[in-house]
Amino acid sequence: MTETKVSAGTGEISADVREWRQLLARHADLTCALDRELQSGHELGMSEYEVLERLAELPEQSAKVQQIAKSVHLSQSALSRVIGRLETAGLVERHMCPEDRRAINVRLTDDGLLRQTEAEPTQRRVLAERLHAPLTKTCDAPTR
Repeated sequence: MTETKVSAGTGEISADVREWRQLLARHADLTCALDRELQSGHELGMSEYEVLERLAELPEQSAKVQQIAKSVHLSQSALSRVIGRLETAGLVERHMCPEDRRAINVRLTDDGLLRQTEAEPTQRRVLAERLHAPLTKTCDAPTR
């Protein structure tokens, strides 16, 4: 653990705060780049792609909404909006869970699997280009 320095009003920033800010900047850069590339090439946002990918990885390509929320780190309400967009696009279907009528299952459609498969190389390319590269100040810089 890095030693933390308290420096009220001196303008000094602790190593922990610098590292935290770097992490936030890296996350923002990746999120912006992924959203831009996935949207322009595949009409998907980053969160939409993540939901499709998590479903594609499952043997039955189906999961409870609650399970998906934990794996993609979205709130139930944010995930509900993402699933709604994917359902409208015909990429997933919602069904009542047979084991628990209060729960909803989300299943990947054939079109959803195709879209995820087509978008995967784009997502992997952006990660390879940006994840360990020097951080840019904006995601306006082209990734190609």
